Amino acid sequence: MEPTPTRAGTGTPAVHAHDLVVSYDGVVALRADDLTIPRGRTTALIGPNGSGKSTLLNAIAGLAEVRGVMTVLDRRPRAARRSIAYVLQTTGINDRVPLTVREVVTMGRYAELGAVRRLRGEDRELVDEALERLDITDLAARHITELSGGQRQRVFVAQGLAQRAEMLLLDEPGTGLDFLSEERIGEVIREEVARGGTVILSTHDFADAQAADAVVLLSGHVVAAGPPSEVLTQDLVSTAFGGHAHVLDDGTVLIDDPHHHGYLGRTHR
Repeated sequence: MEPTPTRAGTGTPAVHAHDLVVSYDGVVALRADDLTIPRGRTTALIGPNGSGKSTLLNAIAGLAEVRGVMTVLDRRPRAARRSIAYVLQTTGINDRVPLTVREVVTMGRYAELGAVRRLRGEDRELVDEALERLDITDLAARHITELSGGQRQRVFVAQGLAQRAEMLLLDEPGTGLDFLSEERIGEVIREEVARGGTVILSTHDFADAQAADAVVLLSGHVVAAGPPSEVLTQDLVSTAFGGHAHVLDDGTVLIDDPHHHGYLGRTHR
């Protein structure tokens, strides 16, 4: 049932791109001359608004127009889709459709079930496990629209976990969450990496970026990628944020920009 654990960082990278150009309707949204994202680790994507964080996630998920060379889990992005669970920051649910929490999480199994969508015993076990890991088992019979924002985000992360994917993509998973939801999602991220999975998340929070194994700093292009200690420096962060960043001696990053919410501290979730 569980993926075979692998040693973090060994083997081929999770993502590799060379001379990458990602466009929407012919408009270039992100460039990357050379980018490698490690396998079996947590990688945080960070940069100012519009820097290309969601664009890069979409490219990895095979949902964007890509030129150049890009491999995801040793395949082309579209070919790797079945191995990727992508949890968006906001997922639309029709309020008039009476979907329960369990039904939403069960959708994570649809790709494996095919058109018939007849649940097997192992599918139910995976759904139950995902509900338990996000601490929402007691909400299973509730309508999804009855939940708080933090509870809903936990439901969608649980849906991603139910896929049993090799790679988990999270688009700003901690934005606007209550403390309990933020802590639970943070624990799940660590658990997925411990199982041998790869987690790539976008964030506005420098504390999350410093807590990750690797960081990709973006500003319409890849400014730098690597360990947080090498990427989150005064020069590189200032380059990405247009001189609005100040890195203190203790590693704290202060952003002098009203449109950016987040700073880096030494205390992490």
